[in-house]
Amino acid sequence: MDKSINVLVTGSNGQLGRSIRKEAEGSADNYFFTDVQELDITNPEAVRAFVNDNNIDVIVNCAAYTNVDAAEDHEDLAMKINGEAPGVLARAAKEKNGSLIHISTDYVFGGSGKNEPLNEDQSPSPTGAYGRTKLRGEEEITKSGASAVILRTAWLYSDYGNNFVEKIISLLKNRDSIKVVFDQCGTPTYATDLAKAIVDMITERKIKGNEGIYHFSNEGVCSWYDFAHAAVALVGMNNKEVLPCHSSEFPSKVVRPPYSVLDKTKYKETFGKKIPHWHESLSRCLNS
Repeated sequence: MDKSINVLVTGSNGQLGRSIRKEAEGSADNYFFTDVQELDITNPEAVRAFVNDNNIDVIVNCAAYTNVDAAEDHEDLAMKINGEAPGVLARAAKEKNGSLIHISTDYVFGGSGKNEPLNEDQSPSPTGAYGRTKLRGEEEITKSGASAVILRTAWLYSDYGNNFVEKIISLLKNRDSIKVVFDQCGTPTYATDLAKAIVDMITERKIKGNEGIYHFSNEGVCSWYDFAHAAVALVGMNNKEVLPCHSSEFPSKVVRPPYSVLDKTKYKETFGKKIPHWHESLSRCLNS
């Protein structure tokens, strides 16, 4: 392998950032983990200084404004973090002849109306502020001309923080039943699996020469109801009931993608990797 390189991971207190921190333990490369307290990624001067002072070769951008509902009321702030900051990071990477790995989302789609797996060539159709701002981030990276891999993912959950799996199990500790929507389908993504994909990409020096947009989630398809039902069964809450319901029973400012299964063919063929099925990964998460 080449000599060790320096890697900056932004948004490192989030689910994916923490998962990368764990996955990178023992790496021959040097990882720098920052969050907003250590580095304001919306500040070009601060980013450029950090990248130069620490001789950063690869930036992994896990930072994002992820509150989908709040983004409708605070689109300016979401745009600053999701839309403009990725361009700041991309330009800083380019100035150092480095690379960027950026995390995007299935929310750049949503309005397609298609019930078939979404590939990277499909035209984006965001239905809300979160999707619009994340799409802008992708566009800013592309416009920068930096060496960059954009990874779109969906339904992220992890061993850490406030996520769907943790929320469902926590709610059922004090209830006999819970309603979960069955009319939104996609594929959950275990943050550990995505973190491994990212660390492998860096370790194997596979960013340069493979620039572009890729889709990454676990394999398989399910509804949120199926996902919740599986989680409850796996933790042995057999006396609890998960009930299917329509999205209309939970009014929201945001039209969430009704079908956002991501086609991972391009990622698997380019990087020569297999991706675990969502049920297998959920089981590993709950056992950990």
